[in-house]
Amino acid sequence: MAEELSPAWDEDVHRRYTPADDDRTLEYVTYHHESGDLRLRIAPASLDGDDFPGYALTATAYPGLEFAESTRLRRVLRFDRCVAVARRFASLFDARYEGPGDLEDALAYASERVRASAANDAPAAGVESETAAKADDDR
Repeated sequence: MAEELSPAWDEDVHRRYTPADDDRTLEYVTYHHESGDLRLRIAPASLDGDDFPGYALTATAYPGLEFAESTRLRRVLRFDRCVAVARRFASLFDARYEGPGDLEDALAYASERVRASAANDAPAAGVESETAAKADDDR
C-alpha cells in the first residue's frame, strides 16, 4: 500500500487462515495506538455474526477495560480495501488526538470521515428504505 501506518500505531496481531468450509484464505489484524486507549481490528465480518462476505473495521476505545466500547466503523468486501480504510482512520485520528482527554473527539472525527457514503449504504434490491416507505405514506 502507498500509505503507511502512522508511527503512533503498532500492528499487534496479523493472522491468515483458511476456514474448514471454504477455499479462500482470510485475514485478521489488530492495530493498537501508542496511548493504549484505542484498538483497530480488521476481521471477516462473519466473526461478528454478520451475514456479509467481506471484512469489518472495528474500533475499541479503552480495550481490555471493563468499560471498553467497540464501534463498527465500516464493512468492505476486500481485505486490502479494509486496510486502506484503517490507515486513513489512523491518520485522521492522529491528526486530532492530543492526549487522553481528546480520545472521544478524535474517535468521532475519524469515524465520521471513514464512514461509507449514502450511496454505499443503499438498501439491497427489493428492500424498501424507510425514506421511500415514508414518501409512500405521505402520498
